[in-house]
Amino acid sequence: MIYLILAMVSSMLVAVFMRLSEKYSRGGTGMLAVNYVMCCALSLAFSGSINLFPASEELPSALMLGGINGVLYLAGFVLLQWNISKNGVVLPSTFMKLGVLVPTVISMIVFGEQPGAAQIIGILMAVAAIILINGGEKQKTGSAPGLVLLLLAGGSGDVMSKVYEEIGPAALKDQFLLYTFMTALILCAALCIAKKQSFGWKEALFGLLVGIPNYFSARFLLLSLKDVPAVVAYPSFSVGTIVLVTVVGVLCFKEKLSRRKMIALGVILVSLALLNL
Repeated sequence: MIYLILAMVSSMLVAVFMRLSEKYSRGGTGMLAVNYVMCCALSLAFSGSINLFPASEELPSALMLGGINGVLYLAGFVLLQWNISKNGVVLPSTFMKLGVLVPTVISMIVFGEQPGAAQIIGILMAVAAIILINGGEKQKTGSAPGLVLLLLAGGSGDVMSKVYEEIGPAALKDQFLLYTFMTALILCAALCIAKKQSFGWKEALFGLLVGIPNYFSARFLLLSLKDVPAVVAYPSFSVGTIVLVTVVGVLCFKEKLSRRKMIALGVILVSLALLNL
């Protein structure tokens, strides 16, 4: 459970640094690319070797799964940007968070994880809270298929951690993360070149700052799946991060909580208790 909590804290720090970057930098794809550079550097450091492709019969498995994961990582980001332009901010944010349904359902159907009655109620309450906390605002209408693709892409990226935990070589977990971020970096760099996007030192700095907790969020979530069932880990990770981000927003950024959001947070706390019974 400690790894799951650390994953939540790391994910919260990603949101905090992203929020800070809005004031000092233009953000965008360039900052995302630098973030992946830092993730790659940390992955290589934790692998304990400077060899990108260590000799192992199981290396192709780690390379393939990491490559797929990297494509899904960047696809989620690109779809989020596109959906925001078509559907506004509220709906894409909601559907991105609802992506937690994908690994939860896959874990039940494919990997045979069976949540108890309390956990099923907790999952349903977590979904309701995500919808509630992102509702209540005027919503721009646009592409419904794009929102569904966003949900699937975001959730499928999370599924890969569970897939690797089940069938990937345990000794190459750090290489799996390395190949994930390497793939995302290569694709992101290609996107920057195609869009002719440039970035300055502020974007580079915040990219590095975001990359540190981003790496550890992925690492700790992967480690948590060894001890915590995915049907508990993913919903807890999603709604737990929302609670932490909200608390930091109130305390550090002086954000105001509407009655709707306060009710949603109460629902989240109850769902977390039920999920972990």
